[in-house]
Amino acid sequence: MVSVVIPAFEEEDAIQATIHDIQEVLAEIEHEILVIDDGSRDATGAKALTAGAKVIRHPHNLGYGAALKTGIKLAAFDTIVITDADGTYPNGDIPALLQEYGKGIDMVSGARTGKHYRESLLKAPLRRVLKWLVEFTTGRKIPDINCGFRVFSKKSIMPYFERLCNTFSFTTSLTLAYMMTNKFVTYMPIAYHKRIGKTKVRLFRDSLRTIQYIVQAILYYNPLKIFILMCGSILSLFFFCVFIAVVFKLTSAFYLGIGSILLAIQVFCLGLLAELLKQIMSNSASENRAVNSTEAVSMISLAPTSSAERTSISSN
Repeated sequence: MVSVVIPAFEEEDAIQATIHDIQEVLAEIEHEILVIDDGSRDATGAKALTAGAKVIRHPHNLGYGAALKTGIKLAAFDTIVITDADGTYPNGDIPALLQEYGKGIDMVSGARTGKHYRESLLKAPLRRVLKWLVEFTTGRKIPDINCGFRVFSKKSIMPYFERLCNTFSFTTSLTLAYMMTNKFVTYMPIAYHKRIGKTKVRLFRDSLRTIQYIVQAILYYNPLKIFILMCGSILSLFFFCVFIAVVFKLTSAFYLGIGSILLAIQVFCLGLLAELLKQIMSNSASENRAVNSTEAVSMISLAPTSSAERTSISSN
């Protein structure tokens, strides 16, 4: 039993073909297809409904991540597959993702390959920067940080909703959330196709948002790392100043280098305080959950277990 969630914003040219492809590959599996029409001004919703999908419409455009959250919340089945409406993902590979997911993996994601994935010379360096940041944050190699072709459990993703991005960076924040909480994530190479229609991604704006959510994830899950990165940058300034001081005999550069060392020590101490605060808050949250669980068990044990007991208590 599978729920396929497709966020769609003005994708009338590709939505029906996408739905038909999914219906064909999942013909022998009980499934539903939910199309989240995220405020489209064209016939996206009507064409999706005609093709046999369940359509949920947002009155206006909220963003890629918000559309996915709506679809996941309303999904009837626990196994969730997300894909795009623009024809870029090979929906014929959904059974392969499901087979890998069935091995006990928390999330299986596609890793895009092919010329259409790397078609822009401007995108390539930005992707490398974002990839390096995410790999630095998680401490592991990641083939594709924001692929939107994935399978995971509705039950496992719901607790993360408040910390997942409502826009283009949803999948990046999801990758970070799962990996930083020690969930099992694996990747499968997929062919990335040429999109049908016009892209909705704004490269500079969405890249800045992605960096913002990466920094927020670091601060939430492992704050010491961001301070270590800052210390590394300050120490680089120190070595540069020392080099200038030695080569050009500049006393001012030497003093600037000493100041950089003192600043690095202060930043590192702030990082230790942030890490301590995070641990205190985590322990406090764990204690609250334990207290609530104990109270719930106590209430259950005190409650009458049969109609005879309830009658006895009432008569007394």
